[in-house]
Amino acid sequence: MDWMQAMVFERVGAPLAAVELPVPTPTPDQLLVKVHACGVCRTDLHLIDGELQIAHPPRVLGHQIVGVTEPGGRRVGIPWLGWTCGRCRWCRGGQENLCPSARFTGKDIDGGMAQWTVADRRFCLPIPESCEDIQAAPLLCAGLIGARALRMCAEALGPAGTQSNLGLYGFGASAHILIQVARHEGRNVLAFTRRGDADAQRFARQLGAAWAAGSDEPPPEPLDAAIIFAPAGELVPAALQAIRPGGVVVCAGIHMSEIPAFRYELLWHERSLRSVANLTRADGEQFLALAPEVPVRTHVSTYPLERANEALEDLRNGRFTGAAVLVVRA
Repeated sequence: MDWMQAMVFERVGAPLAAVELPVPTPTPDQLLVKVHACGVCRTDLHLIDGELQIAHPPRVLGHQIVGVTEPGGRRVGIPWLGWTCGRCRWCRGGQENLCPSARFTGKDIDGGMAQWTVADRRFCLPIPESCEDIQAAPLLCAGLIGARALRMCAEALGPAGTQSNLGLYGFGASAHILIQVARHEGRNVLAFTRRGDADAQRFARQLGAAWAAGSDEPPPEPLDAAIIFAPAGELVPAALQAIRPGGVVVCAGIHMSEIPAFRYELLWHERSLRSVANLTRADGEQFLALAPEVPVRTHVSTYPLERANEALEDLRNGRFTGAAVLVVRA
């Protein structure tokens, strides 16, 4: 039997454990993938902290996976959505991201914080040849969720090239990718960061933000749309207050702290409040085709697999800009 190194979730609140596991054996519906890179996501923190439940630990985390198939050597990406039933009303209606039986990579299915993984062949996405492994990994969740959230803003923002104001609340992995897409479309982007986070504000301006400040500050002009990436419920009324009549606020996180009560006037005048849930394969195919055209360049801090816990704590404490990626060696 062949063995592999893996970083494993064992219980809520505990650091990931470095263990040896058997290399998984794929079923006929799965691909065996040798992992090259795995992005570190705030969702991983929500799982470790118990804000999202892993029903059957232990579990290998990680859902922004780039690797090559064995046999075949085909480079693929494995995203958060790992399996759906294909039969329910949501799957049949083009909303497989809402399938009630869905299984998610690194939560219900072992993920990519390991040297090898298996994945449903239907949910393995092609990676553009021009994207290096560590550049591509953050696109598989941070990029896809941001792109889906941006599409939910389309009506409020108007067609590409329209002079419109898009606010991004929380300037981490998703926002630093999405600002590149939004600027490619000709949007005016305003970035909201943690109060006093001068590094993130400087980073946002470097990527083309017209304005960057703490989320406690009002924007210089009304927003047409706002996307909230930070898992902070108190940003919802703040964003509603910042958008114009007819604007939209999209909550793009999988988990958010409690949203405080707010006055109806903030929602009135046909303002909208929406959420993004997961992604679809179509999202993945469309965005991964678009990324080289922009072109999207991810700002990446890399860590070896065995330093996954360090990467997660650096993410938790905002110690890097952009995204973190685990580099996996055989």
